Amino acid sequence: MEYTAEQAGAPAYLDAAGTAPMHPVARQALVAALDDGWADPDRLYAAGRRAQQLREAATAAAAQSLGVRPDELTFVSSGTAAVHAAVLGGLAGRVRAGQTFVHSAIEHSSVLHAAARHGTSAEVGVDRLGRLDVDAWRDAVSRPGVALASLISASHEVGTVQPVAAAAEACAEAGVPLHVDAAQSVGHAPVPPGWSLLTASARKWGGPPGVGLLVVRKGTRWLSPYPGDDLHRPRPQGALNLPAVVAAAASLRAVLAEAQTEAVRLSALVDRIRATVAATVPDVEIVGDPVNRLPHLVTFSCLYADGEALLHALDRHGFAVSSGSSCTASTLRPSHVLEAMGVLSHGNVRVSLHRGTTEADIDRFLAVLPGVVEEIRKEAGM
Repeated sequence: MEYTAEQAGAPAYLDAAGTAPMHPVARQALVAALDDGWADPDRLYAAGRRAQQLREAATAAAAQSLGVRPDELTFVSSGTAAVHAAVLGGLAGRVRAGQTFVHSAIEHSSVLHAAARHGTSAEVGVDRLGRLDVDAWRDAVSRPGVALASLISASHEVGTVQPVAAAAEACAEAGVPLHVDAAQSVGHAPVPPGWSLLTASARKWGGPPGVGLLVVRKGTRWLSPYPGDDLHRPRPQGALNLPAVVAAAASLRAVLAEAQTEAVRLSALVDRIRATVAATVPDVEIVGDPVNRLPHLVTFSCLYADGEALLHALDRHGFAVSSGSSCTASTLRPSHVLEAMGVLSHGNVRVSLHRGTTEADIDRFLAVLPGVVEEIRKEAGM
């Protein structure tokens, strides 16, 4: 396959939905916090007190950014740890109300793993755009014995924004707490109110990896699912990476200050990807809601092309993207999200942008992609 000089260039990282590049503010805060944030913040000596002050300041800053109370927010070791604590702790706190856990069919695997661990759950479907069936949701949460419901704020695979406000209203009418997994939304789009528990992951918005956020609203019954823990107040399991927490809080504030401007810029680039891929790549399906979507994420599926082969080929040409649908070596099954939507799952590519993504990156990607798909199809005999 031949490419012109204009198509060559520096590698382009287009997998921000997996992990966004660290924001400059996060890097600065991380380095600065290493001097005073290394000690155990629960110790009473001077170094411990300095660390405690850092922890309290970071908690207050993150809580202000999210519009919640500092005593409602807890930093944990990852977004997955936050989800598990929210779901399992929320179910434990509501054991007298019932055993059923209601969730959508397109939740992140961390929610589905928690559901499998719990055992009693009810799944609510979505349409072809990946949008929750609100009527089915209302029916599911209003049934007797429902302890907790969980809804992703926006699909991590196709970007469709979910009707959180309507889901929260249905939960409130039924007296069921709602957990919202906001890992993909925080830093990109506001999360509607009405939820009882919220989780997020710092590495998704440009903070350091290894930091998750768990918010438990006052009045929400929560019991720790972990041994030897404070039963009624979420706490991180093990030692907290305090410098990373400080960097996460600082970067969240910085990202939110840029969010509106970046949303406009990135959404325009995504619109261009959606239109150009549909026009230049035969037998392709652009999946997800074209309007009610995250500003930085687009997913498309190419018929007669293997997703993993596409990822490797694009990587050779300097483009880091991801795929949610190719059969992986570990599971040998397509994406449960695309499967639930009933859309094409072969040759799936997810492109997710960030503050460092340029128009030139997208120019090169759109120039290279048609030839890459064509060659893979030829190799497969298509």
